[in-house]
Amino acid sequence: MREKTSQMNTAVSSNTAQTAALSRFGQWITQYWARLALLIFGLYIGLPWLAPIFMQLGWTTAANLIYAIYSTQCHQMPQRSFFLFGEKTMYSLNDVQAVWKDSSNPLILRQFNGNSQMGWKVAWSDRMVFMYGSIILFGIPLFWLRNKKIKPIAWWGFLLLLLPMAIDGGTHLISDFSGIGNGFRDGNIWLATLTNNAFTSSFYAGDALGSFNSWMRLLTGLPFGLGIAWFLLPFIQNTQK
Repeated sequence: MREKTSQMNTAVSSNTAQTAALSRFGQWITQYWARLALLIFGLYIGLPWLAPIFMQLGWTTAANLIYAIYSTQCHQMPQRSFFLFGEKTMYSLNDVQAVWKDSSNPLILRQFNGNSQMGWKVAWSDRMVFMYGSIILFGIPLFWLRNKKIKPIAWWGFLLLLLPMAIDGGTHLISDFSGIGNGFRDGNIWLATLTNNAFTSSFYAGDALGSFNSWMRLLTGLPFGLGIAWFLLPFIQNTQK
């Protein structure tokens, strides 16, 4: 009888200890959820940059794994991506076709990850870099201002901040139906006409840094990141109270 009572007391004590441990873990998550979210998200947007680093180090298996994982989330077009350890930060479609395959098929183009001369491609496009990088850019100051009781942005404001990205990305999608390199967003002749060719040809054509397309990806990515961070962080914080 005493032995059975002792076993029951041990079981109760064990359950109590487990409950207390889970409670402490829950309190820790509640207290540090924002830090954890930013850390995990930072790792998520940082992994694509490890792919070219791993390729440069000769760790091709790890690099190809990252390329494969992020290929499910991004078109990975080389002419719209950053390169590390090469002659240029970005390359034109003609540059890629000259060393890879003379094709405008996006399924073929996306397979080019770089070479020792051109460097190695970041595992997602410049648009993705600007989009998700801006979430961190605005998320960190919003996190530090969390005690100021910042309210989530109104839904109409949230949609308004996402609208520029939707327009820019949508017009690129429509343009690509004419064939990669042949759409109205590839040469931007319409813009050259509107501005009376006030800028250089490299500004209008292509996707390189400094081009109109590159600027639009940056300038639409910033309000996108602000909208996501301003909507989600205060909203999640309010649910924790």
